[in-house]
Amino acid sequence: MAVIASAPGKVLITGGYLILERPNAGIVLSTNARFYAIVRPLYDEIKPDCWAWAWTDVKLTSPQLSRESMYKLSLQNFDLQCVCSSESKNPFVEQGVQYAVATAHSIFDTEKKETLNKLLLQGLDIMILGCNDFYSYRNQIEARGLRLTQESLAALHPFASITFNEEANSQSCKPEVAKTGLGSSAAMTTAVVAALLHYFGVVDLSSSSKDKECPDLDVVHIIAQTAHCIAQGKVGSGFDVSSAVYGSQRYVRFSPEVLSSAQDVMQGMPLQEAISDILKAKWNHERMNFSLPPLMSLLLGEPGTGGSSTPSMVGSVKKWQKSDPQKSQETWRKLSKANSELETQLNNLSRLAKEQWDVYKCVIGSCSKKRSEKWIELATEPSKEAVVNSLFGARTAILDIRNHMRQMGEAAGIPIEPESQSQLLDATMNMGGVLLAGIPGAGGFDAIFAVTLGDSGGNVATAWSSLNVLALLVREDPRGVSLESSDPRTKDVTAGISAVHV
Repeated sequence: MAVIASAPGKVLITGGYLILERPNAGIVLSTNARFYAIVRPLYDEIKPDCWAWAWTDVKLTSPQLSRESMYKLSLQNFDLQCVCSSESKNPFVEQGVQYAVATAHSIFDTEKKETLNKLLLQGLDIMILGCNDFYSYRNQIEARGLRLTQESLAALHPFASITFNEEANSQSCKPEVAKTGLGSSAAMTTAVVAALLHYFGVVDLSSSSKDKECPDLDVVHIIAQTAHCIAQGKVGSGFDVSSAVYGSQRYVRFSPEVLSSAQDVMQGMPLQEAISDILKAKWNHERMNFSLPPLMSLLLGEPGTGGSSTPSMVGSVKKWQKSDPQKSQETWRKLSKANSELETQLNNLSRLAKEQWDVYKCVIGSCSKKRSEKWIELATEPSKEAVVNSLFGARTAILDIRNHMRQMGEAAGIPIEPESQSQLLDATMNMGGVLLAGIPGAGGFDAIFAVTLGDSGGNVATAWSSLNVLALLVREDPRGVSLESSDPRTKDVTAGISAVHV
């Protein structure tokens, strides 16, 4: 009996830095890049003498990293101890296991606890798999002499090895795996927690992909947020976990105080006691369903300049806020206004698509073939003018956002929008059919995003290739965490290739 759950990666298109503080909102899009967790019994049957055992076995396998880790899980306090080298430890999965088991034990009655113990005594066999889109493969592509195209990416084996990243024309290995900034740790933690909670019978995720208001999703969200925060050693905004659970959304963070009990566990508070408090706490995060307007697509491009350390950049911004509160508050106010304006214009476009589809479709189709300075020529009647005005409003808003983010970076002494990225974004904004271009989240040297109109994405990907930018296969997918019917490695590998022609 195997349970397979998946959770998506994310792209934060508005709300960078501001989303750390309530009541600032951010728009986060979930993607078709998904992390998978496969949970099954480690042993086929319970051994006769196992009832006297105080511990059970947990095996964690990550084929992409060529790692297999063994743990002992205490059946008394749910402590998880690694019995292999520390190099193979995964704190996100470890915390996910401990909090999922403790949650089941906390809410189950005596009969269900006995069933849970039987499951645990068979051991836990957990496998994690991340879509290639979470990781950078451009060095491998270049080393093979291939062009930086989506076709080259699609030709890679699904769930390709990420043990190391080869430097072009070099045999050396990087000490860290290069990522694309899609939130792999949040997606992985969410997938593991969801799979375990479903496996234990705490939640039923059978209909979760169709019902984002399903109460069981709230349990997954709370436990995944908790495990993720403890694993990373800080209480972040949580937008990455929230989008991994619920999908694309407008998000306002929860108050950090709701996780005070989880932090007390680090000081010796029993995990079961903390779980009860965490589940009963007032989780005051806010989320509203959101997705890009019709006939618009998300496109990501990897510039090959290396990723950025979000925690250190956030630390620099906070330091600047303390040193110059007046200037920082003014910058944040302007940035918040620009974020709200972009959200308003995108919502306007969704509304116009619903109210006058034929006009909307006609304008978007025409704009997809032209550079933005030509769009005004399409405003030949009031209904078309309304669509064109909202398109221009969205472009103005993203330019304002970029401007304020750049100013914040300069004041804080960090490259929120480095010059190389600015040039690339400006070039992208000038391409035909491009509505928006920016750097997701905290900025820096991560993959950039573009929102394209109609079928223009292919032309943008080709243009990026000539600029030494690798267009990824990532697209927006508003789904959150899902229960899967089969091992993702057995699915038709042409699915990735077909994405090239979107």
